[in-house]
Amino acid sequence: ILAAEVALVHNNCQGIFGLLLHEIRMDIVKKLIQQSQEAKKQAYCPYSKFRVGAALLTLENHVFTGCNVENACYNLGICAERNAMAKAVSEGCKVFKAIAIASDMNDQFISPCGGCRQFMREFGTNWDVFLTKPDGSYLEKTVDELLPISFGPAELLTEKLVSNKWLK
Repeated sequence: ILAAEVALVHNNCQGIFGLLLHEIRMDIVKKLIQQSQEAKKQAYCPYSKFRVGAALLTLENHVFTGCNVENACYNLGICAERNAMAKAVSEGCKVFKAIAIASDMNDQFISPCGGCRQFMREFGTNWDVFLTKPDGSYLEKTVDELLPISFGPAELLTEKLVSNKWLK
């Protein structure tokens, strides 16, 4: 993979100085949040009873939803965010505008776990993450704000690895 290709894919929706080129209309944000709340209803969480739903908006304005799916072998469960992103990637979509995440917590906004933050980071740092409450209120963050100074695909480029004095 060429460095330019990685930069193009992983700096999706970025303009000069990393500003977002897309602006998501309020009605689309509300619909995305509603879709994440609907996805939450499908959660399979017999152990934690902690339902989570996600709705992922692609660059082409297609929405993929996901819910958490637990397993008796706890580490084999999958979070709603990763579920939605895996569905999108399996359908050929790898550039995202936003994701809305929903839970049943009334007292605080749902926040993605560290694993989901790293998984989101794989697909760029400058796309929106809507942390919601059941009443539809939300906080808007970017992946970069949720996972600053992150490790991503560009760090694995051959040029960077070759220049590392420890690998010579």
